Amino acid sequence: MAESYIQELIAERIGGNQFGKSTVIYKFEKIKRAKNEAMKNHPDMDIIDMGVGEPDAMADKGVVETLNLEARKWENRNYADNGIDEFKETAANYLKNVFNVKGLNPSSEVIHAIGSKPALAMMAQAFINPGDVTLMTVPGYPIMGTMTKWLGGEVYNLELLEENDFLPDLESIPEDILKRTKLLYLNYPNNPTGASATKEFFEKVVKFAKENDIIVIQDAAYAALTFDGNKPLSFLTIEGAKEVGVEIHSLSKAFNMTGWRMAFIAGNELVVKAFGSVKDNNDSGQFKAIQKASMYALEHPEITDETSVKYSRRHDMLVDVLRKVGFKASKPKGSFYLYVGIPKGTKKGDTFKNAEDFAEFLIKEKLISTVPWDDVGAYVRFSVTFLAETMEKEKEVIEEIYTRLAELEFVF
Repeated sequence: MAESYIQELIAERIGGNQFGKSTVIYKFEKIKRAKNEAMKNHPDMDIIDMGVGEPDAMADKGVVETLNLEARKWENRNYADNGIDEFKETAANYLKNVFNVKGLNPSSEVIHAIGSKPALAMMAQAFINPGDVTLMTVPGYPIMGTMTKWLGGEVYNLELLEENDFLPDLESIPEDILKRTKLLYLNYPNNPTGASATKEFFEKVVKFAKENDIIVIQDAAYAALTFDGNKPLSFLTIEGAKEVGVEIHSLSKAFNMTGWRMAFIAGNELVVKAFGSVKDNNDSGQFKAIQKASMYALEHPEITDETSVKYSRRHDMLVDVLRKVGFKASKPKGSFYLYVGIPKGTKKGDTFKNAEDFAEFLIKEKLISTVPWDDVGAYVRFSVTFLAETMEKEKEVIEEIYTRLAELEFVF
């Protein structure tokens, strides 16, 4: 059969005339295939999925009821465009009450987005021209970097090393890169490392951005999920932060609302305005009823507090189990991720050449699913969002994890 002329018309940014022909299997597809194979080979064993990066619980009852009520209203049926004023005001109050961010102007310094993922993509569209540079932390969430490349820009990776507390070394960036840099992407608490930023680090970032005329985009998707007395920290509480950048907050993780697709951007007025201009040409706003339901969530931060208690409890149990079988595991200060270096092999003679190899082994041998990261060293990410409806069930899952891992007898 002759190849369709459409194959020659596909944009180079996604593969051009080779689109769909690659035989490379990406890690998430490998994990999926390994899961299917493991479930087929072990029909008597339940899979323990610790690779999923989204909450295991539903949205709060009050959020759902608000959506039900608002969705029935005639006035909420039409385009929302760049968002309803009430949501912007609620978002600004949320930042003030939970993060102590003061002085935000809701009308000009806050704007909603249909989730943080498209927000990151559109940020690149607002600022990147061919040849411009985006600074990205690795390992990390790649969306802004992907869009930067599609726009003809370049990505310069800043490695997150354990010895640096998984914070980027801003002083290591070459001068020729800095001259062309427009955007610095940060994400703290961090996916996948679980690391948290400090006030001192953010102060350094503000100084760095001012000295080099760089815009900071701080992805705060996990910022409200903190444990053990650690208070949520916003980049915008740092003196001068609003002069150099913005922060993106998502309701997905803090309020168990991943599928609702709701986020907001706050900070520098011109960055918000530029983003809004791009947004005008990408979407027509999130459904007003969802914005109203999201307002309910933001007005009830105790929803996040309860979720944080659950994740903290699960982290405590998981860290204990991983340490018992030999992993060097430390509880993070926030997020639902635990990031650990992999073992060299097992006493039975299995060896692991990288994290991807180890993650496939865990799935196939013990039906424990994790996410491998080989960007900077060999690590796997455990997520404490595994399915468990009660505390008793949580304990049962953790005990089962210990039983399965202990049987493997790792060598480190």
